[in-house]
Amino acid sequence: MIVVQALGFLLLLGLAYVVGSIPFGVVVGKVFYGVDVREHGSGNVGTTNVFRVLGKKAGAVVMCLDILKGYVPAAIAAALFTPWAAIFIAAAPVVGHMYSVFLKGKGGKGIATGAGVVLALVPLAFVIIFTTWLVLIVVTRYVSVASLVAALLVPVLTIALDVPLPYEIAGVLVAILVWWAHRGNIQRLLAGEEHRVKLPWTQARPSGNGAEGGG
Repeated sequence: MIVVQALGFLLLLGLAYVVGSIPFGVVVGKVFYGVDVREHGSGNVGTTNVFRVLGKKAGAVVMCLDILKGYVPAAIAAALFTPWAAIFIAAAPVVGHMYSVFLKGKGGKGIATGAGVVLALVPLAFVIIFTTWLVLIVVTRYVSVASLVAALLVPVLTIALDVPLPYEIAGVLVAILVWWAHRGNIQRLLAGEEHRVKLPWTQARPSGNGAEGGG
């Protein structure tokens, strides 16, 4: 029985990483638009750059797919394994998104995929974080700022909501990983060179030449 469980864990762990590695931004761009998003905008394969390069419809599709590739493995892991085992499987698609086997170790910044993991493991935290993320985008027009604050809220809320200890530890590690992935954005924010997103009701063009976060 223990051997079967161990094999099941390893199989799901590997599958979670492979699923997370699927660069939906690249796939959607090439298959439906004949465009490689890595050659446009910030060059990032994540949701934000897809919105910028391909538009709202493609961006929404990629965001949902990136959320799902985090949600599904995490939900399955939470149902089948203990929290200590589940956090490794839940983390695998995020790592896969950031360091994709299909992109030679390159990838996005894990925000949407990480959000899917939070949705699966701590749904209330997801609602609060997603709402805060949206509000900050509207107020600041910086996706990177919204993403950095959202990352900080993950450990804060997992601890406040008294979830299993492994989820709290994972929340802290997620925040550190996301902030590290956004180190370039932080430098551009401090230098005043970060992109602002153009909202539908705004007329001003985005300022700066920095690559936006949130993919």
